Amino acid sequence: MKKKVLCGSILMALLAFPLCVDGSPATRAIEPLVSTQWLEDHIDTPNLVILDVRAPDNYAKGHIPGAINVPGLGNFYVNLFCKEVPWMELPEQGALFTTIGNAGITGNSLVVVVGRTVEPYAGYALADAARVAITLLYAGIENVAILNGGYDKWAAEGKTTSTVPVTPTALPYTGVVNKAMFVPKGYVEDKIGKSVIVEAREADVYFGLIQEPWTQRAGHIPSAKCLPSPWLWTFAKDKNGVVTYGTWKDCNVAKEMASAVLGKDASQEIIVYCGVGGYASPLYFVLTQAIGYTNVKIYDGSMQEWSADPKAPVVKYKYE
Repeated sequence: MKKKVLCGSILMALLAFPLCVDGSPATRAIEPLVSTQWLEDHIDTPNLVILDVRAPDNYAKGHIPGAINVPGLGNFYVNLFCKEVPWMELPEQGALFTTIGNAGITGNSLVVVVGRTVEPYAGYALADAARVAITLLYAGIENVAILNGGYDKWAAEGKTTSTVPVTPTALPYTGVVNKAMFVPKGYVEDKIGKSVIVEAREADVYFGLIQEPWTQRAGHIPSAKCLPSPWLWTFAKDKNGVVTYGTWKDCNVAKEMASAVLGKDASQEIIVYCGVGGYASPLYFVLTQAIGYTNVKIYDGSMQEWSADPKAPVVKYKYE
């Protein structure tokens, strides 16, 4: 028989943060990264919402029992791989609150975001779940977690799955958005040399060896440090080298990497960015929810917007 744990109880407090104790926000009632075993053991927890953000066809083929399906694209972020730029932007607040309310999520909910973690584009898939998670944080939901390994690890372990769709009970959602969380291009320009600016894309992209097709110029924002989000993940593979699922590295490892690149001052202002707002999301999530940096912001326009401005300086190393 599965355990039932009341939110805010002593037992829930003891269960929180088995992976990420040091530096985690004190107000949390659920750890930021939950394991498949944890979710199986606590699947009947009151106020728990299992939010499957995969595409509807993947959800229909199989999902965690009780999970509801609200895909990330079009609901928790808008514009991706389309003519309208910049890509991967926040939805309008009213639309976002409607999405959250229709999912049956309230300010008291414990939300576990379940994403896809396999090819194609496994890294982008992991970032997609993180993008949903940080958008919920932006909207005022405090207890947002990501299922480590996503649905793919759950299924690979032979845990119970379902093909029965779940329709949540819609509730009105009223919250307060964190307007300071996302910053515009002008804000970043003013902070060069003053705050810690962090590039979340791969090192080859940061150094300008590779130019992403959605940017106008290769390289990075002046003074930016490189802490790629893909360094946060590990991918399990079968005997043929095919990725079976992706997981997040232990939070202590992430903390060591972050401290080495960003320093140990948890109160310093940090601005993260990437190509269009995807890889910046997992870095923001780990820094703020698992490690404990308290003054982190996201430049959502990222290099797509920055590189399109010919007056915006870009650093590209010369290799000739």
